[in-house]
Amino acid sequence: MSQVKVDWAALAEKLHKLYGGKIETVAKVPVTRFDDFNIWYTPGVAEPCRRIQRAGEDASFDYTWRWNTVAVISDGTRVLGLGNIGPAAGLPVMEGKCLLFKYLGGVDCFPIVIRERDPEKLIYIIKALEPSFGGVNLEDIESPKCFYMLEKLGEILDVPVWHDDQQGTALVSLAGLINALKVVGKKIDQVKIVLFGAGAANICTYRYLKVAGAKPENMIVIDSKGPLYRERGDIEDMKKENPWKYRIAMETNPEGVRDVSKAFVGADVVIAASKPGPGVIKKEWIASMNKDAIVFAEANPIPEIWPWEAKEAGARIVATGRGDFPNQINNSLGFPAVFRGVFTVRARKMTDEMFLAAAYAIAKYAEETGIHEERIVPRMEEAEMYVKEAMAVAEKAIELGYARRKLSRSELELEIREMIERPKKEMELFVKAGLIQLYREYKELKP
Repeated sequence: MSQVKVDWAALAEKLHKLYGGKIETVAKVPVTRFDDFNIWYTPGVAEPCRRIQRAGEDASFDYTWRWNTVAVISDGTRVLGLGNIGPAAGLPVMEGKCLLFKYLGGVDCFPIVIRERDPEKLIYIIKALEPSFGGVNLEDIESPKCFYMLEKLGEILDVPVWHDDQQGTALVSLAGLINALKVVGKKIDQVKIVLFGAGAANICTYRYLKVAGAKPENMIVIDSKGPLYRERGDIEDMKKENPWKYRIAMETNPEGVRDVSKAFVGADVVIAASKPGPGVIKKEWIASMNKDAIVFAEANPIPEIWPWEAKEAGARIVATGRGDFPNQINNSLGFPAVFRGVFTVRARKMTDEMFLAAAYAIAKYAEETGIHEERIVPRMEEAEMYVKEAMAVAEKAIELGYARRKLSRSELELEIREMIERPKKEMELFVKAGLIQLYREYKELKP
């Protein structure tokens, strides 16, 4: 990539309009003569229809695209750092998510934005759509509604359900923290952790940290009103309106720290998933942390504190959500491989155990290929990581009894590797054949 300063917003606006979106459907079966439609459509298509009717819905995974297709669903109420911009304005993000699903994980994907904000009606709509897809990815849905929807859909759907703003951010954050702690020589059950922000990402991160060995009494979680603690004035309202946050208030911050700046004093780790900065986290707060502090400032497009400011204040390891700084905590390291794994074995459910297997696989791959202060997680282009991660998820699904298919390790690796490599080969062919044109503005980005 060129080192020339790029106006990404202007370029994205121009190229999105030039290409007319980012994805399309492409035939995967041969059509070399019109008689082929006698197979792919009528009269031949009636036979797979009858087979599914007789055998039950699971047979649709054998005869249709369903086994490898996820629906990316949003109501547009919390889109990136833009907030409640509505479903139509959120569609470019859902398209982009589908592009990442396909290119990185070999997962077919369909973006669906819904003009409905009521959680019960959204759940009804998604349940009604279930026969069309093998999995559901909830995206950019406001908190705390997203927690309820994920739990409810997980109960009533017979396909995997995932909310990337929760599980995706949490598992990649955990993977990064595992390796960051190795670099600085600290243990997860001994460090003091500040979670800055108490929305979808950090509430799930808190849950994963506990499972990984972090102690609630060593954690302080901060929302827009300050640290959570048992005696806070709004605790009863929290109990009714956001029981997920309420549970955290009951379990953490036993000393009842009430001031944000004091929460940072003596902390070893801060994981921020709040609002775009800069200046949301102050340098003096970082300066009050312990030696070899770890700072994850994950807000996009601008982190809560600039990396160089955190370093100047004494942080040893700094991560952000951006690709133009070291240590990008990027959900794209998680969801493509997680879905690749569950789809390969046609899993009925997703569980925290499967997501933790993904986090540990990411961390292990990064460690095996070399970790240091500016590389605690792999980069998106490291395709081998997706293979390892997907295999870990698939094997855990088989172990837990959620897999419709039980494959050996060698069979898993063969299928997963083929599916992950296929989109890159297709892209190369399409570009070479001129089916995907490279406009001048895009070519100028090349080294």
